[in-house]
Amino acid sequence: MEQLKAGIIQQTNTGNISDNRARLASKIRLLAADGAQLIILQELHDSLYFCQTENTDLCSLAIEIPSDVTGFYSALALETKSVLVTSMFERRAPGLYHNTAVVFDSDGRIAGKYRKMHIPDDPAYYEKFYFTPGDLGFEPIDTSVGRLGVLVCWDQWFPEAARLMALNGAEILIYPTAIGWESSDSADEKERQRDAWTTVQRGHAIANGLPLIAANRVGHEADPSGVTGGITFWGSSMAVGPQGEFIWRASSDKEEAVVVDIDMKRSEWVRRWWPFLRDRRIDSYSGLLSRYLK
Repeated sequence: MEQLKAGIIQQTNTGNISDNRARLASKIRLLAADGAQLIILQELHDSLYFCQTENTDLCSLAIEIPSDVTGFYSALALETKSVLVTSMFERRAPGLYHNTAVVFDSDGRIAGKYRKMHIPDDPAYYEKFYFTPGDLGFEPIDTSVGRLGVLVCWDQWFPEAARLMALNGAEILIYPTAIGWESSDSADEKERQRDAWTTVQRGHAIANGLPLIAANRVGHEADPSGVTGGITFWGSSMAVGPQGEFIWRASSDKEEAVVVDIDMKRSEWVRRWWPFLRDRRIDSYSGLLSRYLK
């Protein structure tokens, strides 16, 4: 595919799961009507970001794959003839859960899934309490619009994850995301954080010569425990090209649903100009398998 029309949804969520899904479905239909062939949703898009607290009752939000929930998104993919990248709280077995991206092809079938590999554990992001690290590796998912290198949120800080997706033949890097500001941070610190988040992802695109899309949450979600001031998700969803150039960037404070044009042939030319894969010293990188070298 030479040109790809990609839809990106940046949404504010509430505690009403049915309403969140209904609003997503409406946006998916609108983007597909506008020509989107691929539509990317944000991380854990059906609910509030429940990882602000450690509460075993919230494990009841997890769903099995497949289930009626995957059936809902499967039907949407089939109806709209679009490839959907979704993000779900997967119940694999009693007491065993994953943060899982599920990709539906345009015929409604599940094309594949990716279980989040890097799991954070920070104030307001207590994901290790809920999610077992992924065990499916960094394998792209083949779809009718190409090979998708789907990763999830915290994965986006790790160059190894993007590189392995690229080495496995991914044609585009995709990150469903939920990241934002904690209320006690200064304005300067908040901007440094968002700038770092943007820069590292542009770097993955450049280092691998691939386009990249990140779909983030937006809006404020309170901390149910009251320990923190909650998270204000900073939006700023983006699509960049293989030289890190911005194709589109969302606002930091509004819901958005857009279709962007991705030139999928550009990677070939950029990799000819900047042949990073050719010049990698694969004979000298064994140290990367160590936690630390000193």
